[in-house]
Amino acid sequence: HPQIGAAANITVPDAVPVLSYSPVVVPIAGRPADLQMRVSAPAPITGAADDDDSLLPVIVLAHGAGSTNSLSSLEGYGPIADFWAGHGFVVVQPTLLYSTTLDVDGPGAADGWYRESAADLSHVLDHLDDIERSVPLLGGRLDREKIAVAGHSMGAWVAALTLGLGNVDPRSNGTDVFAARDDRFKAGLILSGMGLGGDAISEQGRTLIPAYGPDFSTLTTPSLVVYGDRDVQPYLTTRGADWHADPYVHSPGATDLLTVGGGGHLLGGIAGWDAAETDDESPERLVAVERMTWAYLWSSLHGDDDDAWSAAVEALGDFPEIGSVQHKE
Repeated sequence: HPQIGAAANITVPDAVPVLSYSPVVVPIAGRPADLQMRVSAPAPITGAADDDDSLLPVIVLAHGAGSTNSLSSLEGYGPIADFWAGHGFVVVQPTLLYSTTLDVDGPGAADGWYRESAADLSHVLDHLDDIERSVPLLGGRLDREKIAVAGHSMGAWVAALTLGLGNVDPRSNGTDVFAARDDRFKAGLILSGMGLGGDAISEQGRTLIPAYGPDFSTLTTPSLVVYGDRDVQPYLTTRGADWHADPYVHSPGATDLLTVGGGGHLLGGIAGWDAAETDDESPERLVAVERMTWAYLWSSLHGDDDDAWSAAVEALGDFPEIGSVQHKE
């Protein structure tokens, strides 16, 4: 895109064509609707070696709970999902029960769907064999040892639960403790996620997410937290944009923080192309977020021998107006 500006200096490998297949439908016993997914992957390379080095790492992406008609489902997040898939990942996008595309009975996103949605992210991993069989040209290409989870907004809460975040319903006097850690997820992305509970939650926020009571001390899976420094949401929190950085500040596993300069809740437009609700539409910010998140997950899943993340952090350091990275040991 001619408007990506300085983000072009965050180099990544050349993109390859992407195959996207949907819906992949998996019935889940007791779930009020079948679990539907979009699966995107790099197109197979003719003549590629059939060995462990050619296997594809996996990202399970949890969408947000916005008010749009379709972006909060497997139909959304095309910009970032296509980018990840075009650079070597298989991206699985389940439609979670708080999606606006579903009409199901239940406690609702604010009060209970976070439990079922965290379980759904694990259901995806339980059914990787079914996914491979359902998606043409995908069979035998998944690396089951290199799996990450990513989530945006409400989906960040859900993803964080599978990374080890605990939740204590503040209405239960500490008796309703929920955990959904899944050790099959080796790394995570928390995109525009939520911060501390208690007094940090606004009065309206307590109505919208009455069950929210995070315990960040148990989130120990290696994770990158990403937030925009203009993402101020008084309807949820009494704090400013830095509330979204709390998972980094208070979680032992969240060792890296990407602050996006000028970024709002949609981080330049990750949820959809030219979406009206994007509060900070910017090809430059979008590309920076795409490249930085790709580099983090690629290095996290491939180990110390891969320097994609360190190279991306170094490149971003020359352009502080785009963003900055903090790291803690």
